[in-house]
Amino acid sequence: MRSVVNDHEMPYFKTNDGCSIYFETCDLESSKPVIIFLNGTMQDTLYWRSCANSLKERFSLLMYDARAQGQSDPGNRKLSLQCHASDLNALADHLNIQKAHLVGISHGARVAIAYTTDFPDRVDRVVLCSIGAKPTCRSSLILKSWLEILKTSGLEAMAWASLPVAFGENFLKQKERILPDIVKSIVKRNREDSLIAHLESVASYPPLSKIVRNFKPCLVLSGSDDPLVSEEEAKELAILCSGQHKSFIGAGHSLPAEAPELFAESLLDFLL
Repeated sequence: MRSVVNDHEMPYFKTNDGCSIYFETCDLESSKPVIIFLNGTMQDTLYWRSCANSLKERFSLLMYDARAQGQSDPGNRKLSLQCHASDLNALADHLNIQKAHLVGISHGARVAIAYTTDFPDRVDRVVLCSIGAKPTCRSSLILKSWLEILKTSGLEAMAWASLPVAFGENFLKQKERILPDIVKSIVKRNREDSLIAHLESVASYPPLSKIVRNFKPCLVLSGSDDPLVSEEEAKELAILCSGQHKSFIGAGHSLPAEAPELFAESLLDFLL
């Protein structure tokens, strides 16, 4: 992947309030349709690298870290879906992206919905991964427990607690030997204060069923082994967005990591 900025500059965009947003692009100067990838909680642009490599021949690509994620600052504004949508719109203006497909997972899917709702003319098609129409009681308690673990025991403990939630049983069995490395990666790409601010803001988000409007052709993807999102809620979201639903059997919350080939294939089938 390469950035549109000069080699001597860091690929950061400054918002009007001075927040630095990290981004990476591929072939934005071409006439190919654009895909914008939106991160989930605890993720950064590296999460999308494998998927991006399989799509870059047919699409221009933008990956970025939202406020309080990865290499981006938390900024001084109160974190909210509207704040994230506004940041993305400003970044799209900066990069002269007039219209794009959105591919968001978990928190990134929420931002994709907010952006599509607020800026419908800038969106073509939308892929929403690992998200439902409203949070279940279990998912709300999981996020609350992550926040409490983070505050009382630190980032590494919270990373370990997240593994059985973020991945399905099949993936955890296959990757058991490298789970300590995955934890180290989570710790490396996150900052404790930023993650606390992020999790606290997510707890105050409205149900998606209350904000969905102006929607575009939509594909909702979910995993059958995802404790955060039920199949029922994913299907309800697809209905709410007048879209399609597809289930990945045996996969958990992290669909692009757990089933990369099926994930890329599903994107190509829907976006082309």
